[in-house]
Amino acid sequence: MNDTVLAVNLFDHFHYYKPRTSTIKTQWRPSATKSMATLSPRFLFSKGVVSQPANTPPVTSFLETHPGAYTTSRTHKDASFVLFWERHLKRLVDSVAILYNSNPQLLFGPNKTTSLSLPSLSSDSPLLQSEVRELVNRSMKRVLPIALNERSEGEELSITALVSGNLEKLSENESEGLDHERFGNGVFDVSIYIGTYVPTVFGIEGNGAHLAVVGRGRDDASAKYSDWVRIRKSLERLRPPNGTELLLSNDGDRILEGTVSNFFVVCRKDNDEAKGQSVHCFEVQTAPIIDHVLPGIIRQLVIEVCLSKGIPFREVAPSWSESEFWAEAFITSSLRLLQHAETISFPSSWESLNSKSWGEISWKDKHFEEGPGMVTTIIQKEVMEKAASEGYFLS
Repeated sequence: MNDTVLAVNLFDHFHYYKPRTSTIKTQWRPSATKSMATLSPRFLFSKGVVSQPANTPPVTSFLETHPGAYTTSRTHKDASFVLFWERHLKRLVDSVAILYNSNPQLLFGPNKTTSLSLPSLSSDSPLLQSEVRELVNRSMKRVLPIALNERSEGEELSITALVSGNLEKLSENESEGLDHERFGNGVFDVSIYIGTYVPTVFGIEGNGAHLAVVGRGRDDASAKYSDWVRIRKSLERLRPPNGTELLLSNDGDRILEGTVSNFFVVCRKDNDEAKGQSVHCFEVQTAPIIDHVLPGIIRQLVIEVCLSKGIPFREVAPSWSESEFWAEAFITSSLRLLQHAETISFPSSWESLNSKSWGEISWKDKHFEEGPGMVTTIIQKEVMEKAASEGYFLS
């Protein structure tokens, strides 16, 4: 699909325009935003209202206190397009269906219980797909033009879409005979949170990630849900001062993923210290989905790149006991896309993770060469090309 078609599709879905103030319930005033020199503008559209940046909490605080399935993307190239938006919408629909069927309290709220007999819901349901997409796109067009107008040069926009269940509407629908035909009648609420984000430049010395393995993996990562933001907070006490991301392991050896990222290593196929001159001298490894890791969007793109470029790849959790074979490592997420690792810190004793702070733990460090390696660089280049081809253009 070429850029022109993508641009048309975006406007068909979001209808971006400068809205008239009279058509939007808002607590936002441009003058208030521009006067806050020390605060990057952030905008929240929820329950029909665009909140004042000064009254908008950090995105983590918002997610901690609101149940639901969510996804986060960002703009690229000076906010000229949104990255992988179609993939994000699909993942959001999948997460809603998974939570609805298997753990509705994560969708409707921890204190919300229901005796309703709910019909099963498939992510392939045309009704669910159209309902979620329509709600998200309608909400986006209420807040995105404001955020674009207030954005400073050089900043990108982070975009988080949260879908929560509305138990009251669900109960009303049941009284009328709840079925798939009535299911879309207000059962879901959508909030859009937009903040600013300054991407790290890939390949620049000193821009690598510093990773630390600090705790157990999540019980269920098949869906992306807001309660994980609250759960992972307890691990922050073990974050080293320069820590970029916290990694997870269930057995003190196999590394699963990061708290907000997927984790990859590039292994030499043998213990020959000589640097390989070909990608075939290496194997890219990342934990499989069955190990309860999040099926991240950029994770999937890395797999696609490896398969298309003939880079040896295996879905297996990287083992710390084999770290001598690791030539490169990187993490992926929808905000950072791909960031090479400079160091990985592992606790000398797994039991020491019960400590109160990182300073009480003795760490073993794995150091990588400064700057991304050959395989990481190839993969990053291909991911960025996919970013351009799958972008939803804003102008």
